[in-house]
Amino acid sequence: MPHISLRQIRIFDSVARYQSHTRAAEKLYMTQPAVSMQMKQLEENLGIELFERQGRKLALSKSGFQLREYSNQIINAYENMIDYAEKIKGCHTGHLTISVATTANHFSTRILSAFSEKYPDITISLDVTNRQTILQQLENYEPDLVIMGEPPKGHGLLSERFMKNPLVIIAPPGHRLLNEKQNLTISDLKNEKFVVREKGSGTRECIERHFKDSGINFSTTLEMTSNEAIKHAVSAGFGLGIVSLHTIELELKNQHLAVLNIKGFPLCRHWHLVTRKGKAMSPVTEAFRSFLLENPEQHVYYK
Repeated sequence: MPHISLRQIRIFDSVARYQSHTRAAEKLYMTQPAVSMQMKQLEENLGIELFERQGRKLALSKSGFQLREYSNQIINAYENMIDYAEKIKGCHTGHLTISVATTANHFSTRILSAFSEKYPDITISLDVTNRQTILQQLENYEPDLVIMGEPPKGHGLLSERFMKNPLVIIAPPGHRLLNEKQNLTISDLKNEKFVVREKGSGTRECIERHFKDSGINFSTTLEMTSNEAIKHAVSAGFGLGIVSLHTIELELKNQHLAVLNIKGFPLCRHWHLVTRKGKAMSPVTEAFRSFLLENPEQHVYYK
């Protein structure tokens, strides 16, 4: 009977996930030669070729693909066993891995800071990234929890609303619409240009849907990959922007940006706490979930 260690199973799972010995080594804090050696030993012990080279990437062989289903079961069972042991101990030490959409970064860091004050022995890994990367991370069972806008349906995800996410229209100081005395409507924006997020962004999809439903053409001047870039572009006069009210606290305070009073705005969306179905929830993860859902709006200035 071949001898296989849990360590080798974890390394195999990581190489399969990232299709690279080098990338797997980075994630596992190992050297690339060590990962390659472990995979070579695993293949020799099993008598099976687990990977095949496709250009610069490694791909699972047919046998490797089938064996990975078992490796996932083993890893999940091991993590469930450890989590159960932690629950028995009632321990509040451990590690929390959180991924956050760039638009949620402003208040998420406040929440994590408050959580860290309450549980100082818990270490936190935070990744602030875009929607596409977050969905890929969830697909790979990487983060314990994710804070983002509404996730797509049908991807094996569990999500909970925890706070309103008001979207407002921002303009540079001195914009002509700021001087209008009458109540503005969305039709007053038909000749305006907008600075927007990249295609695939949840915020952009919501905005385009709203303008389409209102029968107004939505014209863009620039596409940006972050809210920070949008705020700078709007302040510089490239066009109007639509962002979460939670992201412009300092800009409003310093009068670098202004919010337009448009009928139908703010658009009311929600922030979601998301995880992958089937992923074990540790006591640390449960503690953060409870902490977040208890009173999230205490960590934002604009409600």
